[in-house]
Amino acid sequence: MSAALPSTTPTAAPFTWPVRIYWEDTDAGGIVFYANYLKFFERARTEWLRALGLQQSLLRDTHDGMFVVSDTTLRYHQPARLDDQLLVSVTPQDIGRATLTLQQEAKLVTPAGQTLLCEGTIRVGWVNSSSLKPARIPSLILELLK
Repeated sequence: MSAALPSTTPTAAPFTWPVRIYWEDTDAGGIVFYANYLKFFERARTEWLRALGLQQSLLRDTHDGMFVVSDTTLRYHQPARLDDQLLVSVTPQDIGRATLTLQQEAKLVTPAGQTLLCEGTIRVGWVNSSSLKPARIPSLILELLK
């Protein structure tokens, strides 16, 4: 029996993506609907992968695989409102052979600085895009993620 390879914990700076709050993001009171933070986090993760040269449609087409969310934990600190400018970050916490654990934050950006609004831990796994069965992340992709 061979020993499992350890996962890695990257120490790189977080990737950030700006998000403006529009009417469609808010409830009747002009406050961001809580589930929309998951959309903002998804956009930031997609742009993080794109910045690494990993376009998700190409991953599906060339590697017959894709990342899917398997677990989320969110904590809400303060609400975002209509017209707010947010900065959403992605920081890899753990990169394994089949899963990634990412720390994500949404911060309000003002001239006075940044205020944490929502933070979360998102776990994504690699699956075969045809069968949707779990699989190992291809080594070429793992190298780019590390």
